[in-house]
Amino acid sequence: MYALVPDDLWAVIEPLLPFEPEKPKGGRPRASDRAALAGIILVLRTGMQWKHLPRSEIGCSGKTSWWRLGTWQAASVWAALHHAMLERLQDADALNWSRAALDSASLPAKKGLRDGPEPDGSRQAGDEAPPRRGRQRHAARTEADRGQLQRQPDAGGYPRRGPGVRTGRRGRPRRRPDKLHADKGYDHRRCRGECRARSITPRIARRGIESSEHLGRHRWIVERTLAWLARFRRLTIRYERRVDLHLAFTRLACVLICRAQINRFCP
Repeated sequence: MYALVPDDLWAVIEPLLPFEPEKPKGGRPRASDRAALAGIILVLRTGMQWKHLPRSEIGCSGKTSWWRLGTWQAASVWAALHHAMLERLQDADALNWSRAALDSASLPAKKGLRDGPEPDGSRQAGDEAPPRRGRQRHAARTEADRGQLQRQPDAGGYPRRGPGVRTGRRGRPRRRPDKLHADKGYDHRRCRGECRARSITPRIARRGIESSEHLGRHRWIVERTLAWLARFRRLTIRYERRVDLHLAFTRLACVLICRAQINRFCP
C-alpha cells in the first residue's frame, strides 16, 4: 500500500479529503482513505477490474475504492490535488508559459458505450450530435520539460497562485501561454478567435497552405505527454460508463505525472 501511496503524495492529499463523521451507532470499521487510494491507483495503473482488487494486500475492497473515487470526484478532491501539484511546480519556477502545444488522441471505448454530456459542459445531453463510440482526449503541454497537463488553454488545471509569467508590465502575473502550437486539425476560425480572446497567439498550421512538419519541434512535448497517459492501462480504453469517473482517473493520472516531474526537478 505504501509503495502505491508514498508519504509525500499522502501528505498532499490527506488535508483535501472530506471529513467523515463518526457513526453514533457503531458498525463495521471504516476502511482507511489511504488504502482506498492505493486501490484506486492500482486499478488506474494495471487496468484490472474492481472485483479483482486484492483486498488482503490493499486493505480495502474494490467496491469501497470505486465508491470513494466518485465521492472524491464530486467533492473536487482530484482537481484540488492537481492544482496543489501544479502550485509546487510553479513555486519552484518550473513552469514556462512562453509556449504551449495542443494535440488530441482518439480513445476507444468499451463495446456499447456511447458519449454522454461533456464534463466541461460544452455539449449537454439532448444536443443533436451523432452517437460515437469512444472519446478524444485533448492535452496541452507547455514547452518547458517541467510543464503541466491540460485539456484547454484556460481549463481548470492552472495554478491558483504562484509567480506566474511576468511580462514586464504592472498587474497580475499571466497564467496563460503566449503562443499555442497545434496541427491542422485545429485550423478553424473559432479556435483562432478563442486564442486571441485570451491574448494567446495561435500558431496553427493552415490546411492546404502550410505543413504540420515544422511544428514537430514544439509538438513532440504534448505527444510525449499523451504517451505518458497511455501508460496507465485504465486510460487506454474507456471502461467507465460514467463520465465523472473517467475524468477522475484522468485527473489522478495527471497528478502522478506531475509528481514525477516534482521529484525530478524540484529540490
